[in-house]
Amino acid sequence: MAAYVVYIRDETIDQAEMDVYMAKVVADVSGHPMTPLAYGDCEVLEGAPIENVVIVSFPTVEDAKTWYNSPEYQAAVQHRFKGAKGRAFIVPGM
Repeated sequence: MAAYVVYIRDETIDQAEMDVYMAKVVADVSGHPMTPLAYGDCEVLEGAPIENVVIVSFPTVEDAKTWYNSPEYQAAVQHRFKGAKGRAFIVPGM
């Protein structure tokens, strides 16, 4: 069953850290069965405003976890933690 990694960026704290994060993430996608589905500004219909959202599809929840927990992504995500406030989660498809 497909799984989706969703990242919601609430606030950028340090754009330079986010730039490093994005460069590392783009370099890290090879070898992982992932398909980007959505990226960019969005129109918030309910709740607090957000800056950005990313949605990536994986064949399974396990594939999503393998990518997230990979040494390459864990090195990259440290820059996102320094660069922005937000949250990420995995949700299984229906």
